[in-house]
Amino acid sequence: MRQKLLSEGAKELSYEIREIVKKANILQKEGVEITWENIGDPIQKNAKVPEWIKEIIQNLAADNITYGYSDSKGELKTREFLAVRNNEMGGAQITADDILFFNGLGDAISTLYQYLDSTSRVIGPSPAYSTHSSAEAAHANHKPLTYKLDPENSWYPDMEDLRNKVEFNPNVVAILLINPDNPTGMVYPKEILDGIVALAKEFDLMLISDEIYHHITYNGARSYALSEVIDDVPGIAMKGISKEMPWPGARCGWIECYNRDKSSEFDQLCNALDDAKMIEVCSTTLPQMAIPKILGDERFFEYRNALNKKIGWRSTFIADTLSEVPELIINKTYGAFYNTIVFKEGVLKKDQSLEIENPEVKQKVEDWVEGVPLDFRFVYYLLGATGICVVPISSFCSDLLGFRVTLLEEDEELLKKTFTQVRDSIQEYLDS
Repeated sequence: MRQKLLSEGAKELSYEIREIVKKANILQKEGVEITWENIGDPIQKNAKVPEWIKEIIQNLAADNITYGYSDSKGELKTREFLAVRNNEMGGAQITADDILFFNGLGDAISTLYQYLDSTSRVIGPSPAYSTHSSAEAAHANHKPLTYKLDPENSWYPDMEDLRNKVEFNPNVVAILLINPDNPTGMVYPKEILDGIVALAKEFDLMLISDEIYHHITYNGARSYALSEVIDDVPGIAMKGISKEMPWPGARCGWIECYNRDKSSEFDQLCNALDDAKMIEVCSTTLPQMAIPKILGDERFFEYRNALNKKIGWRSTFIADTLSEVPELIINKTYGAFYNTIVFKEGVLKKDQSLEIENPEVKQKVEDWVEGVPLDFRFVYYLLGATGICVVPISSFCSDLLGFRVTLLEEDEELLKKTFTQVRDSIQEYLDS
């Protein structure tokens, strides 16, 4: 071509959560039955949407108004509903004008990073969620900038690491939180959130909090919204319905902008995001209109609390089962629906394997493991030998070696079978 087409940042786009599906699909054609533990889609894992929620959506679909454009910022009544819900918690107060809808949080994330100055960096947690880390790295034309979450300390942030990286990277303009966290299932304690807010004040930063799992907590945990702790620091919370309802196929999310009056530059960024959505016209109308009807129904939190109890049981079962392998670092989870399992240093080797009976499958796995990180090697052998599809944790911008699983399987017997098999396969792999 006459000029280079691809930006340097495009090389940083990766999403192993979906990439592993390509390999699983290849093995499926060879007769391997796949157990999908790679992606957080409750519907794929046998979740049933309550009939009363379906009725609300069906009634909306019968109304002509849901087939038209919404306001560019989002349905006004829905934004007013969400502003009231936020303000009832205390903390940072907002109006409907501080809320902006997107076609899912992936849209919100990519748009936010697109309109940051190319020299500005957002530091986020590691292990990182790929949508954030890839979008930030692509915008900066550089590797993601991360602070460590510590598996030896309940996956809490290493505050010294975060402070050092903020202090010695003057291009950092924001700290990203994912709370509850994907991929670790950690929920930020309030004292840590207060420390991060203080750090943002000290270095004149904004805060970004991905709160897509805000109402998915269990085992006694409580998730604090950014608006509750942010004080007068400028910040953006990212929210949506894909996990909580669950309705991932709706692709409906929104951001809430706090303390716009505290920084003219931050206010200009929020205005630019508004303008970007106006150029697109608007986000999808029907799911926006469903939000007040579903979240405002007293049955919703009864439904959500019952699901959270189930997830808490699964979390405990998985942690207890895999804790029987002494070579692993296991943390019980408290939010979202994932667990990240880490192999202790030095236990993974280049010659370890699992027995694979199908020769075609075995050959493919042996081809795939050439030159890959050691946790990829384990994940590919697990996939070939058992059909269980998990995600290597080194693909989450992490130096750690391990894998992420979901806590979503509704079939209790299948869940027990799957994670007992994972435990036994790990032991066999390490002993090989």
